[in-house]
Amino acid sequence: MSGTHAAEGRSPTLGADRVSRSADGRLILDGVSLAPRPGSVTGLLGPNGSGKSTLLRVLSGVLSPASGVVTLDGRPLGDWGRRAVARRVAVVEQQADTLVELTVADVVRLGRVPHRRAWTPTTGADERAVRTALERTGLTDRLDQPWHTLSGGERQRVQIARALAQEPRELLLDEPTNHLDIQHQLDLLNLVAELPVTSVVALHDLNLAAMYCDQVVVLREGRVVAAGTPAATLTESLIADVYGVRATVTRPDPGDDRPFIRFLGTVAGK
Repeated sequence: MSGTHAAEGRSPTLGADRVSRSADGRLILDGVSLAPRPGSVTGLLGPNGSGKSTLLRVLSGVLSPASGVVTLDGRPLGDWGRRAVARRVAVVEQQADTLVELTVADVVRLGRVPHRRAWTPTTGADERAVRTALERTGLTDRLDQPWHTLSGGERQRVQIARALAQEPRELLLDEPTNHLDIQHQLDLLNLVAELPVTSVVALHDLNLAAMYCDQVVVLREGRVVAAGTPAATLTESLIADVYGVRATVTRPDPGDDRPFIRFLGTVAGK
């Protein structure tokens, strides 16, 4: 289920080295480093306010770090130029909306904008990318449906399709399973895990992270407190310390060391 196609021995495609970021005088990220393996799925975990969304925005170039550096293929992100980064790195935010009357296909076509000159018509390659993205996300029968008539979960799937139409090599997702029912959560993360891209995904559900991520990075108050495989990282003591929750961690499948977490209640005094 995880991104087992990760390339071994290659340098990270997108990474962060000791990045910090403040807002309103408060340190949001404090010396965070991240080096996803190419082709792998890295989960960003941590309580609300731990810095997950800010880190994704710094990785995408939307925000600049106050210190430290984000690199793409070993070069500082700022050296690439916005269009070059947009061709490589796709972002799926928590919420997306538009006041313009757009169809599903119109929204997905926005993923092709970085690949075209201004005011030029779409090409055959653009339309093939859009069609493939709609097929991958199960939206082919919705392509003419107005965006504003979709449910929250359907809109999220359209945003995934827009990102896929971009044909990125790096994919950043901020809580992509919000608003999705269980079936679509699993379908979406299966899709992400099977893509030949380097994915960094912020998640709240620790069991989904354990199922689909090759490695996880746990943040608390803007700092990395643990990083590694889900089996090595998602321990009972870490869950109690970071989340304030008592849990048991088991390995239900003898042939798979991925943990399953059963939550028992809050930790007294947390």
